[in-house]
Amino acid sequence: MDNSTHKAGFINIIGKPNVGKSTLMNLLMGEKLSIITSKAQTTRHRIMGIINEPDYQIVFSDTPGMLKPKYELHKNMMSFVHMALEDADVILFVTDLFETADEIEDVLEKINQSGVPVLLVVNKIDLNKENKLEEVTEYWTNRLKVETIIPVSAIENFNTERILQEILDRLPLHPPFYDKQELTDRPERFFASEIIREKVFLNYKKEIPYSTEVAIEEFIEEKKIIRIRALIYVERNSQKGIIIGDKGKALKKVGTQAREEMEVFFGKKVFLETFVKVEDDWRKNKKKLKRFGYD
Repeated sequence: MDNSTHKAGFINIIGKPNVGKSTLMNLLMGEKLSIITSKAQTTRHRIMGIINEPDYQIVFSDTPGMLKPKYELHKNMMSFVHMALEDADVILFVTDLFETADEIEDVLEKINQSGVPVLLVVNKIDLNKENKLEEVTEYWTNRLKVETIIPVSAIENFNTERILQEILDRLPLHPPFYDKQELTDRPERFFASEIIREKVFLNYKKEIPYSTEVAIEEFIEEKKIIRIRALIYVERNSQKGIIIGDKGKALKKVGTQAREEMEVFFGKKVFLETFVKVEDDWRKNKKKLKRFGYD
């Protein structure tokens, strides 16, 4: 693989619920599927799928917490959108012929300020009543700085390959973010560690999550159960105490939440053991970072 011409990037999918994001994802992934799920939440992304080809890697992720009931909406949304915009190379803004910008005005403003190229995907055009597409296009282009408009029908698989082409045209030169081999052979381990990592982010305050890393030491799939042994690495002893918590309560909560999500994700019972280990300053140590898959 020639890394100098290899392209890779994060494509963040933004859009209200029910505009057909997951149907679209299934189509885009098609035969190239490495991994796909809307359950796998990572700290920054909910990874929905990764397309691996010899000369490129596209990491699709959904913006978590995009739209919640009104009272929750403004509290959580901006921080998530902010994170999503920070590391998006391209934004796929998915809408349909019927959605409006209600309740997401702040998000649109944020996208416009971000400078990230936006591809506007208008789904469900198979339901195009009396040229509604023109009206919808005008509506969104008045509100969003858009590089190009792609009308599609995910249900009828119409025009979806154009999305891929438009993404590839804008994908930066970059080595792959995830190990291509590992993803195709062992996506389960990857997801198991990401699920635990996400629970750490949800349960502890600022500095702790950024000082932790999760390694899956054992992943044994039996007929009715998956046995997983996970190590949560921290940088200092004091952090270990915080992760474990009073009488182990905090760690137990993380373990329970992670196990419950894994059971839904893998579709079978999970036996999860979690241990906390101090790995001095792993973030500053190149060799240790490599071990956690960061180069």
